[in-house]
Amino acid sequence: MTKKILQRYAVIKTSLALIVALVFSSCGQKNADAAQQMPKPEVDFLTVQSGTGEIDKKYPGLIEGSVNVDIKAQVSGYLEAIYVKEGDYVQKGQSLFKIKGDVFEEQVHSSEAAYKNAQANLATAKLEVDKIRPLVEGKVFSPMQLKTAEASYEAAKAQVAQAKAALGSSQLNADFSLIKAPVSGYISRIPNRIGNLVTPTDATPLTTLSDINTVYVYFSLSEADYLAYLKDTAEDKGVQLIMADGSIYEHKGTVEVASGNVDRTTGSISLKAIFPNPKKYLRSGGSARVILNSNLSSVLTVPMASVKDIQDKFFVFTLNGNKVAMVPVEIAGSAGTDYFVNKGLKSGDKVAINSIDALNDGMEVTARENTPVAKK
Repeated sequence: MTKKILQRYAVIKTSLALIVALVFSSCGQKNADAAQQMPKPEVDFLTVQSGTGEIDKKYPGLIEGSVNVDIKAQVSGYLEAIYVKEGDYVQKGQSLFKIKGDVFEEQVHSSEAAYKNAQANLATAKLEVDKIRPLVEGKVFSPMQLKTAEASYEAAKAQVAQAKAALGSSQLNADFSLIKAPVSGYISRIPNRIGNLVTPTDATPLTTLSDINTVYVYFSLSEADYLAYLKDTAEDKGVQLIMADGSIYEHKGTVEVASGNVDRTTGSISLKAIFPNPKKYLRSGGSARVILNSNLSSVLTVPMASVKDIQDKFFVFTLNGNKVAMVPVEIAGSAGTDYFVNKGLKSGDKVAINSIDALNDGMEVTARENTPVAKK
């Protein structure tokens, strides 16, 4: 009895296995048939040609006024008056700050008195020499007495010169108590308040004065980019600027070298772009991006939409018969919606310009020709 049950179980098990195999075989055949019936994707291809191109490279920069002056006290004292406000535009020679100057005025008075005293002593010494000289000839005074009088006269002259210098120094200190603008420009932050003690050794200036009628934008280039910039034969080397809000500055600038040497630690060289600033849009301390144009020769132009970016590596799909091949390329730069390719492609290659996310290496496609594009 048990033997018959086991035999029936074996027959049922075998039958089930055959049924499952038939089902999977049927599904696989349907999938294969479906795959064979699936239409090939239609892809547009562009025939690339060699030509020239112009690329834009952007470099971050810092804005400075053509003149940036730290205004510091030249004498010590208490701040008595502030004649300007932060953000004001001032003219050269305009009064900015006043340091309490009573002590300096007293020094001037004292120096004036010392100077007058020295002048009086000089006059007395001269009278003594004039008196003794004829008496020496009459042998009333000895020649030694005349020499002594003349030495006293020379000493009096030196004292007059010394007193005059001291008077000039005290007058300068008195003048320094009134701080004036050395150039025209905009007033920056004023950290001190009336009553604060200020000295020439203060680390923080009273304010900073910036002349921004013309501004300098400092930026750095790698040594390779700098050499490429020098070798660029473009006639117009005017540079553009992208302001902090992303807009293009309306005036073009010129570039000058700001440092004669390559920085050994960074391998870069500093340059400055000079821009006119009639509307005062650009302010000292701000940031911007400098745009440098470079000309390229013997490059191929492809649309950005045809390039696949995988982990910072770039690929395009080229047509080989009725299949596509995934080809790595090297991008030399970009302009507008195009990439410039200098390695990986050759003139005459056909590059897929749509449906690239659906393509795989070796996939069969239905190719459609697009108009060849050449950059001149």
